[in-house]
Amino acid sequence: MAAERMVVIGGDAAGMSAASQARRMKGPEALEIVAFERGHFTSFSACGIPYWVSGDVTDRDDLIARTPQEHRERAIDLRTRTEVMEIDVAGQRVLARDLSDGSESWTGFDKLVIATGARPVRPALPAIDAPGVHGVQTLDDGQALLDTLAGTRGRHAVVVGAGYIGVEMAEALLKRGYEVTVVHQDEQPMATLDPDMGRLVHEAMDGMGITTVGGAPVTKVLTGEDGRVRAVATEDAEYPADVVVLGIGVVPETSLARAAGLPLGPHGGLLTDQSMRVRGHENIWAGGDCVEVLDLVSGTTRHLALGTHANKHGQIIGANAGGGYATFPGVVGTAVSKVCDLEIARTGLREKDARRAGLQFVTATIESTNTAGYYPGAALMTVKMLAERRTGRLLGVQIVGREGSGKRVDIAAVALTAGMTVERMTTLDLGYAPPFSPVWDPVLVAARKATTAVRAAGM
Repeated sequence: MAAERMVVIGGDAAGMSAASQARRMKGPEALEIVAFERGHFTSFSACGIPYWVSGDVTDRDDLIARTPQEHRERAIDLRTRTEVMEIDVAGQRVLARDLSDGSESWTGFDKLVIATGARPVRPALPAIDAPGVHGVQTLDDGQALLDTLAGTRGRHAVVVGAGYIGVEMAEALLKRGYEVTVVHQDEQPMATLDPDMGRLVHEAMDGMGITTVGGAPVTKVLTGEDGRVRAVATEDAEYPADVVVLGIGVVPETSLARAAGLPLGPHGGLLTDQSMRVRGHENIWAGGDCVEVLDLVSGTTRHLALGTHANKHGQIIGANAGGGYATFPGVVGTAVSKVCDLEIARTGLREKDARRAGLQFVTATIESTNTAGYYPGAALMTVKMLAERRTGRLLGVQIVGREGSGKRVDIAAVALTAGMTVERMTTLDLGYAPPFSPVWDPVLVAARKATTAVRAAGM
């Protein structure tokens, strides 16, 4: 009996995790695996690129979990610099182009895994593709940016966008000795937070020497006589730039899926069931940044481009494609980041998310310290908590503070996943010692205040 063939489109976290897991479950005599990757690298940490650019990570290869050759040694036919151009669902085949010589060929499949990731938002602005303007999504992108920094004499950098990538790249450029301006269209940086928490990030970034300009959409990129970028313009001002980094966000890369008629959700991501099968297609799976996932708090689908989810999706896809069974129940939307010594974290819903979901809620915001207040080095942290008005169910938590603040969001992530109320949270048995926490952990202090707000709202 001939081996089945599994074709994987995309060679990063979800795609190669799926291929590797399927290979662990079935040998090459039972399952042939062919994977297509249009870039040079596989299984790399895109989240680590800002720290490579900053110099905190000195070697690019440290960001690579498994090289193409290592995958091939595990009996995976991995074809780099090869881009899939078309999916023929009815014919169960894909058309791939070798980017080295332009040749094209069809490859049939019994099972298909779509892991095409996300693409950076690149607005259609004048001179947006000028030399010196960089997106940062792949290792090739990171190397191109480093090459520009090495060849640039000027020391003005502009980051467009103030989400996770934007603030992380602002830190990276600051560490490289650049005068950094962050220009973004929202009221405050980190639109993944409520504006009152984003304001804390804004104030901290200003204190670090990063100029933050909010409510200022970029209208065009200005170039010099040599064609290179020289400034970024908004409606009201121009900001000199020897280098520009785009950190506006990403959208699911689902152009192939859309052309093939596969089902997409409201955010443009592929829709799957809990086994990560594409809805309505028994032999097609999808995972990573190209899919939408169930939000366990709101009950709706959302798009979250995070490596944590992509690796889990890949494991689940590989298990199912390899003849086993596994499911992905959904997410609560946990993320953590930093800019210099400021840690930023969130999980669950923001105020506007809760309103959009039709939920009535109360909020509680507290200030505390990351360690016992008397312990040397104690620093402020702010915790904001949302709870459902009548039930007291935890809806979301946001944290901004110094060392030791960000990972506390994991307490809330577990509580959200468990469907806990804020009152129930106040009894959580968390670890305590003065170097790690006040006797009442800040998350529990916020839960106590939220409990009081829930009770008051019910009167």
